[in-house]
Amino acid sequence: MSTGVEVLLAEPRGFCAGVDRAIEIVERALAKFGAPIYVRHEIVHNTYVVNDLKAKGAIFIEDLDDVPPGATLIFSAHGVSRAVQLEAAARGFRVFDATCPLVTKVHVEVAKLHKEGYEFLMIGHKGHPEVEGTMGQLSGGIHLVEDVADVARVQPAQTDKLAVVTQTTLSVDDAAEIAAAIKARFPNVREPKQQDICYATQNRQDAVKVMSTQVELVIVVGSPTSSNSNRLAELARKLGTPSYMVDSADELQGAWFEGRQRVGLTAGASAPELLVNQVIERIKGFGAVSVRKMNGTPETVKFPLPKGLKPRAP
Repeated sequence: MSTGVEVLLAEPRGFCAGVDRAIEIVERALAKFGAPIYVRHEIVHNTYVVNDLKAKGAIFIEDLDDVPPGATLIFSAHGVSRAVQLEAAARGFRVFDATCPLVTKVHVEVAKLHKEGYEFLMIGHKGHPEVEGTMGQLSGGIHLVEDVADVARVQPAQTDKLAVVTQTTLSVDDAAEIAAAIKARFPNVREPKQQDICYATQNRQDAVKVMSTQVELVIVVGSPTSSNSNRLAELARKLGTPSYMVDSADELQGAWFEGRQRVGLTAGASAPELLVNQVIERIKGFGAVSVRKMNGTPETVKFPLPKGLKPRAP
């Protein structure tokens, strides 16, 4: 690595309000009810966070059969289907819902419009737990479109009442392109009043757009399962800047930094700042001498905790 290398730190980066809230729900449940606490699916898509909570007594499961009677169960930040909600209630678990309120907003919109006779096109990635949760709000009448080609193929039962919903962690640009294709094929489609893609996803992508033009390499701290982290690395590459995603500082390779004078660093919405600091230290070990924070959109969003886990007033 060249000497005198500068690291440009994206702003904002890392934890969003929904992730902060989800992690706090698990930690408060552990403190209040004791271990073990069962969590359906990884609470957020980050290896470090999941392992840290496992060490504190959280048990991550995919199937409610793995939760013993009378246990405390937490739904992950990605949300769950109606079937999972109903099964958990029928089994009598003590349930806390850590679904991000911005995902819940999409669920509420789907339920409301379904009652009005709407069918839906959902822009998202097949198999992602958020998509499964949102599509699982209904027993039918919701169709997944992953790309523009899917838009051409999809066959809703009727087009008089058709609405679009979106996974909250997509590429803003890709989602806009798919939405435009939907509008072209179904001109009367109902679009969300406010875009479903969450503020944190948007802000982190905007920061990468600005940063990519100023650096020769972008490092994204995030786990392979994290949709929004993957989108950040993809976005940098689309803008012509080499980009690598790392789960931890150990994955950094000295060869990536050869001949680079300025390196950009960001983190997905589920990646803790502690990992960012470890990555900075490792890059310094490769020869970086300065770290400069970019200007970015300040984030002040905070979501309330569920009843039963709120701190008592002093």
